[in-house]
Amino acid sequence: MGNVSRYCLVALLAFLVALGALWLGQRLREPEPQESRIHVVLHRELNLDPAQMERIELLEKGFASRRARLETELLAANSDLAAAIAHEHAYGPDVEKAVDHSHVAMGELQKATLQHIFAMRAVLRADQTGRFDTAVAEALTSPPQD
Repeated sequence: MGNVSRYCLVALLAFLVALGALWLGQRLREPEPQESRIHVVLHRELNLDPAQMERIELLEKGFASRRARLETELLAANSDLAAAIAHEHAYGPDVEKAVDHSHVAMGELQKATLQHIFAMRAVLRADQTGRFDTAVAEALTSPPQD
């Protein structure tokens, strides 16, 4: 194996290790995610009545399993991307296909999350929707917390 090939292999491995470290770091971070803020508003600030609480809890249980499935699909898509990068060592057709697959998985997760948000909003009374809408808008427009 020539020196150039070794350097490329080392660079690729370093990139993959950095990607893995970034993923692990994101998983270990403790700051409250944006969805948690919506959850706090929903459960602590909107004074839900018992019937609303019951409906919201059912929605959350149903979404939890769907979200877990979609996050697993996204992780698999990102794994495919890492494998394509390791195989091609360039932005080739396999990498492009894997990027597209990753984008589809991210999009499905985002769509499912928005459907869940709107399903919860439908449970709220008119006097509660304004505060909920504000929390959702803040979650979408706030810069990420470090």
